[in-house]
Amino acid sequence: MAKIIIKNGLVINRGKSEIKDIMVAGRRIIRMDNDISDPTAEVIDARGSWVMPGIIDDQVHFRQPGLEYKATIGTESRAAVAGGVTSFMEMPNTKPPALTQALLQDKYNIASRDSVANYSFYMGASNDNLEEVLRTDGSNVCGIKVFMGSSTGNMLVDNEKTLEGIFSKAHLLIATHCEDEATIRYNLQKLKSSGKTLTALDHPSIRSREGCLKSSSFAVELAKTHQTRLHVLHISTREECNLFRNDIPLPRKKITAEACVHHLYFNDSYYESLGNRIKCNPAIKTKSDQEAILAAVLDGRIDVIATDHAPHTLEEKQRPYGNSPSGLPLVQHTLNIMLDFYHRGAISKEMIVEKMCHGPAVLFDIEGRGYLDEGCYADIVIVDPEKSFKVSNCDLLYKCGWSPLEGMDLKGDISHVFVNGRIKFAKGKLISDEPGMRLTFARS
Repeated sequence: MAKIIIKNGLVINRGKSEIKDIMVAGRRIIRMDNDISDPTAEVIDARGSWVMPGIIDDQVHFRQPGLEYKATIGTESRAAVAGGVTSFMEMPNTKPPALTQALLQDKYNIASRDSVANYSFYMGASNDNLEEVLRTDGSNVCGIKVFMGSSTGNMLVDNEKTLEGIFSKAHLLIATHCEDEATIRYNLQKLKSSGKTLTALDHPSIRSREGCLKSSSFAVELAKTHQTRLHVLHISTREECNLFRNDIPLPRKKITAEACVHHLYFNDSYYESLGNRIKCNPAIKTKSDQEAILAAVLDGRIDVIATDHAPHTLEEKQRPYGNSPSGLPLVQHTLNIMLDFYHRGAISKEMIVEKMCHGPAVLFDIEGRGYLDEGCYADIVIVDPEKSFKVSNCDLLYKCGWSPLEGMDLKGDISHVFVNGRIKFAKGKLISDEPGMRLTFARS
């Protein structure tokens, strides 16, 4: 069995940062110590770099099946690995949407062949597929996705009887997109009736804070009533942050929340320069919201950081506001975005690992991942946090070929990415197409 020793790196794990060596054999970490030596092992010198667990992104849209002109599981998983994301959980709003167990399995079949990262897929809910939803196996499916506001894919669940049924009967995690559809429609009609030409500057007024708070509050109350395991995705307002608690350890929380890197990194001042490139649902809002979301990440009200990676073609994004789809590609630079906060002194390296690696593993009860512990799968990222680069479309692995970060200076050179003990990415290049593994979940 081939062995690899990662030596001299600053290992960030379980709230501590210390120089340690890591030995990998087969798919797992078999030893961690201060000075490991084995003449039969390949050695990677990580001196001057951080060594951290692979990032687990709990919200991506890889567009396959049906929307392969935008992205595929193969292309986007490669971009993910290049960005240090070794495991992803993908959303059901493909074409057709994953609303039956058979359609869900089709996606797993594609990933088992094409995904270079580890993978899981959400079962989609609609107004009329409750029986299919309740057949979902929580041991090998990450959760159920409920769109409580319309987004790309038209999977809105707005029937209160259906929502009651899902929240009262489902026995695994429910992840929600929370925006109140009636509020959105009212805001849109009001602006249209004024006669103005709508642009991306109007997006946060249409997909407003009131709509987000109303829907998130409703989801939280449903979960409290039925003791449901609820995970509210992409928090975008300061008011929503106060729906969540930080006085309960994460393993015992029934109601959790996610922040996305674009709601942390951008605010509404960027619409002037980036326009539809940062049009997303829920909308990027004010600097005050941006600061409140970061504060909630730091104090534990928000439990994980993800991307909501959602690629569209550049031609689609350049259409007039009303015809331009919502979503932006980010998974290749999620770690770099958070390193920008680290270099500003806004977040510690230990907290980055907590929210992007440990937190998702605990929140979803993922087996054997999210930590650098002996016996865990060897999903490992080695990164030089100081090295700077300019984001260029020449280096992007997304099929859509663009990023809202183009031209921006970021830090963090990812030198190696291990997935299940295999080096998948090294020194700027993907070096292995070996498929990742299906995530499994230790749920009772």
